[in-house]
Amino acid sequence: MGTLIKIFQISELRKRILLTLSLLAVYRIGVFVTLPGVDRGAMSKYMASQQGGFLGLFNMFSGGAIEQLSVFALGIMPYISASIIFQLLTVVIPTLDRLNKEGDQGRKKINQWTRYATMALAMVQGLFIAFYLENLSASSGAGQIVHDPGSFMFRVMTVLTLATGTAFIMWLGEQITERGIGNGMSLIIMAGIIAGLPDALVQTKQMVASQQMSIFGLLSLAGIVFGVIAAIVFMERGQRRIPVQYAKRLVGNRVGAAQSTHLPLRVNMAGVIPPIFASSILMFPATIASWTDAEWMQSIHNAFIPGDWRYMVFYTALILFFCFFYTAVMFNPVDVAENLKKHGGYIPGIRPGTKTAEYIDYVLTRLTFGGAIYVAAVCVLPMIIQDEFHVSFYFGGTSLLIIVSVALDTVQQIESYFITTEYKDFDNNQGPRIRNRRGAPA
Repeated sequence: MGTLIKIFQISELRKRILLTLSLLAVYRIGVFVTLPGVDRGAMSKYMASQQGGFLGLFNMFSGGAIEQLSVFALGIMPYISASIIFQLLTVVIPTLDRLNKEGDQGRKKINQWTRYATMALAMVQGLFIAFYLENLSASSGAGQIVHDPGSFMFRVMTVLTLATGTAFIMWLGEQITERGIGNGMSLIIMAGIIAGLPDALVQTKQMVASQQMSIFGLLSLAGIVFGVIAAIVFMERGQRRIPVQYAKRLVGNRVGAAQSTHLPLRVNMAGVIPPIFASSILMFPATIASWTDAEWMQSIHNAFIPGDWRYMVFYTALILFFCFFYTAVMFNPVDVAENLKKHGGYIPGIRPGTKTAEYIDYVLTRLTFGGAIYVAAVCVLPMIIQDEFHVSFYFGGTSLLIIVSVALDTVQQIESYFITTEYKDFDNNQGPRIRNRRGAPA
């Protein structure tokens, strides 16, 4: 309670939090704005049978926008896909790599190109969704979802509406990042997942009331959820601290004292990006396969349903790959070694320069391997437990990992504002300390 009171005592932090909550509220209101020319009730009936499939997973990431046939149905996934593409191209294309190393100006250009790619992907995916909704007719058992299937105007309106909704969500995320408390895109995904929690609790209560789940099973499920949350908090806070020494330096006419510090390396350097990237990639084969009635395409569709062993194998492999890939993109041992050498820092027992870069890369590789195994275990094991308990709603480590990780990052952002405010107050309370010979402030 003291922390909450302190939050609202700091005017800047209070404004940022209220702005963040307001923008998230706008996002949640937009989820219930329906596409023109569709029947939301028929889609809700169809989604009731797709809770464990890829469509249920997509619906979870979009905050229920698929079930509502909302203008935000695509969610933030086109932006995530565009980010994956440009991060892959940054490694391959030297021009993008140079722009990425130029600082803020270069990254702004890449971000602008990412926005253009997002809009292109949103329009393509919007057209696919229009075709998909037209195919979900009375054969789905839920009724006619599209009022006028095959209409050219319906397809055009669907593409324009979904692309506009994606652009608006992208703008909301950027505003939260710049003017709110940061992590705008992650907070939007987190808000969408949390929005499904009340419905999940109601379904669980109904399962217990109808004796589909025993009290022991409910307690076991709750224990597993809290255990996974504790494991996520423990691993996300885990660090490997490499000791760093700074030699004595000549500053003006004075010799600076030697300093001892450390280089912190997180166990999970990539954060929540690997499971989000892996989930978004695995959605495409299942989505494309569901548009045709060919037998071999249906086998592909069944292979990429969450819970299938083939899905788990591909999901685990992609998580491991993206953990290493995203860590390599975000953290360059060569640049760190050069900066240490430039500022007179060194790791005890390791020669500065190339040997330092090799040592950091060696430590980081082992650390990332452990972090990748942890992320894969957290995301895959709850799927197995879900099948054992026959939970009707989607319960997975991916959602828990996103919620807990984003919550920890948000708390860290708030704590940094606390520290900044305390430093400002301390500096203001000190008053002028340097005076001239007459006793006046210098």
